[in-house]
Amino acid sequence: MSTAGGLQEALSGLLTVATRAGVAEEQARAEALSLAAALAESAPGAPADWAKAVPGGTTQDFFDAAVRGRRWRGAPTAVLTELIASSSPEKAAYAEALAEVASAACTLGEPTMRVVGNASVAAAAQLQAAGARTLQVGAGVMTPPTDGARLAEAPGTPAATAQTVAAEAVAEEASAEPTKTVEELLAELDELTGLARVKREVHRQVAVLRVEKLRTEAGLKSPTITRHLVFVGNPGTGKTTVARLVSGIYKALGLLSKGQLIEVDRSELVAGYLGQTATKTAEVVASAVGGVLFIDEAYSLTAGDTGADQYGREAVDTLVKEMEDRRDDLVVIVAGYPEPMEAFIAANPGLASRFRTTIEFENYTDDELTDILTGLSEAADYELVPESLEKFREILVATPRDSSFGNGRFARNVLEAAIGRHAWRLRDVTAPTRDQLRQILPEDLTEEPDQPPEPNQPTNPQQTADEFEQAASAEVADQSEQGDQA
Repeated sequence: MSTAGGLQEALSGLLTVATRAGVAEEQARAEALSLAAALAESAPGAPADWAKAVPGGTTQDFFDAAVRGRRWRGAPTAVLTELIASSSPEKAAYAEALAEVASAACTLGEPTMRVVGNASVAAAAQLQAAGARTLQVGAGVMTPPTDGARLAEAPGTPAATAQTVAAEAVAEEASAEPTKTVEELLAELDELTGLARVKREVHRQVAVLRVEKLRTEAGLKSPTITRHLVFVGNPGTGKTTVARLVSGIYKALGLLSKGQLIEVDRSELVAGYLGQTATKTAEVVASAVGGVLFIDEAYSLTAGDTGADQYGREAVDTLVKEMEDRRDDLVVIVAGYPEPMEAFIAANPGLASRFRTTIEFENYTDDELTDILTGLSEAADYELVPESLEKFREILVATPRDSSFGNGRFARNVLEAAIGRHAWRLRDVTAPTRDQLRQILPEDLTEEPDQPPEPNQPTNPQQTADEFEQAASAEVADQSEQGDQA
């Protein structure tokens, strides 16, 4: 089967489920292609293979899609989030289909250790969010790039290989579930690692909104309390995860009709021409009605006074109007670094009057990051032996904690890389044991001299210079902005 054929087959399966779930085919296809591109963007030759599955697709389309899909490498996709929020009976099947897309991404171009790790963690994130069974990852091995750079299945292994990252995961039979209560969602919040200040503030906000709703229902006067929130903190501190829980909590309180989370950034609100931006922003807001619109790095909309920022200001003006027009069934959460967010809110009187509650997300401690790493590995059906946890702590001590530190994203990066090195370590083991298939050893957390080359030293002679340059740029960008706590 060709690499494009593998992705096309996975897309076909996903679209079948999407049709049953009432999801627009184009929306599901675009989301899946973005996820595949985000997982495979570090693999030499992946853009060309990806484009074969996309009529008229180009290398630039691949990298544009990868940027959009990176947020789903550690969290459920937008469509899956909506299916979960609506208790769709197809949510587990859709998550399983997304895991197959992740599997197909491993066949694009020359697979790297990073791609294997990306795909394993992404597949686990989709399945776990939908309540599907834990991944049963089998013995994925990587043949050296000089031997064709394809993932090969180890003979005699009972489960699937890393090439089939979904690992033939069988989801629980999907059935409509009752909507979670406020208490259940708050319990999920409390179970998150760290975030003590955030948890207190969310509990306080819930109490205030609950009493306001009860007073209104009792015919009593009650001040109008804005439900919109500002999240400030460094990358990877759990902002998206908490936003997703807040959307569910607001729905459970009866303040929102659907409870879905729509996550966007500047690129998804701003168009190439004045006038088009207002339409584009309004369409994004319309997709979030009934739930939460989460705008990451919102200050990029008002970052300067150049002509280009007229588009950002147009987006903000449209957002303010839409928030007013849809105030009964829409919540907006804006997020980013503390100081730029203060400037963003102050830049428009309409924003200042609507965003009155700011929640600060602190950096994680070493113990909390270790807990996050452990949780991520368990979700992907890997086990970090005690010595590996000690090695991770050593890595943390040696890592600067400046504003670029990724927190939970850093932990996920480490796991993704470790999964790839684990696969490389087992490349010559014909019939690995179950423990060998699951256990991450200390050496998997660090670079070793006999590791295969990663794409910053491409081994595919047919890879164009432009493609390599974009791949390298994407890898650098990826290291600084990967997903939130799973």
